[in-house]
Formats: sequence, structure tokens, C-alpha cells
Amino acid sequence: MAIILAKKNLRESIKNILKTIDKQEKIIQGEKVFQKLTSLPQYNEGKRVSLFLSTDDEIDTKQILKDLFEKQKEVFVPRYGGSKMQMVKLHSMSDYEKLPLTSWNIKQPHKNDIREDALETGGLDLIIIPGVAFSREGKRLGHGGGYYDVYLRNITKIQERKPHLIAVAFNEQICEEIPTNETDYNVDLVLTAN
Repeated sequence: MAIILAKKNLRESIKNILKTIDKQEKIIQGEKVFQKLTSLPQYNEGKRVSLFLSTDDEIDTKQILKDLFEKQKEVFVPRYGGSKMQMVKLHSMSDYEKLPLTSWNIKQPHKNDIREDALETGGLDLIIIPGVAFSREGKRLGHGGGYYDVYLRNITKIQERKPHLIAVAFNEQICEEIPTNETDYNVDLVLTAN
């Protein structure tokens, strides 16, 4: 119970901090994160990549998405439905532009769209992960739905080699300590502008 409360309080605290970052600062940090990400071997060598589609309180992933398509990688994006998340194939930037917005104001493929599911067709090499807060050691505080933790548990059962897990975040999302429990997955690397 204490962990649940600690997570809730930290989420609220970070969300309030993120509201104070001005648009220009977000763009500057996003550009630095993009440069770091695209220079990583895990990024350049990965052929099947999952990327979250960002909201205003997250590093803008549109530039990353464009780069993935330019480098002719297979791109998969989250599709949430009920308590389940799938990673489904996105074909191009024009495919992205046509995606509808969910009630959370996130673009995602419609639930009736027939799309390739990464879990069924060879898994993923790299998953670029969102979150509310991270520690330098890779602990992650998500948005509270548990979607990524469940997905990561499933994909590590199916795949021989665990995908690389990289988070992209604003400097303000780094905390000394993150409350976690045994069902929370850590990321391999957290990229910030700093």
C-alpha cells in the first residue's frame, strides 16, 4: 500500500513539474535526446523497433518516428485495448498522420484495423519506452496502467534475446529514487538532454 501511495505522489509531483517546462525548452531537450538516441548502436542495429507516440508531457517522438522510416526499419506502436497493449505495425509517416486520437489524446491505430502484431511475427529488437519518472539506474515509474510491465513480461517469455529497453525523458523526470515492486521492469538506458 505504501508503494502505491508513493508512486501516486511521485506521479503528481513530476506531472506538475512537467507543466512548468516551456515549449522551447522541451524542443531543445528533445533535440538533444534525439541526437543521443540516433547515435546509439542499439538504435542503429535494431531492425524491428517499437516507439510510443508522445503526448505534450513527453519527449516528442515524431522526429524519431520519421528517422526510423528513413532508415527503413520496421516500426511498431502501442495499441491499448482494455487491460492489454499490443505493438502493431505502422507503415509510414502518412499512416501515422491518419491515426485517430484516443480519449487520452494519444494517436493509435483503431482497434478494428488489421495490423501486424510484433509478438506474433518475430518480436522486437528495441523498445523505446515512455514513463513519468526514472532513476539513473533504470528504474521506471509508468503512468499507472501496468501496460508496459505486462508487455515486457510477455515478450521476454517469447523471444530468445530480450529487446533493448531505452527510455527517453526530460531532465526533470530523473529522480534519485523510484518506488518499485517486483512486477516493475527496469530499462537498460535512460536518455535525457543532460
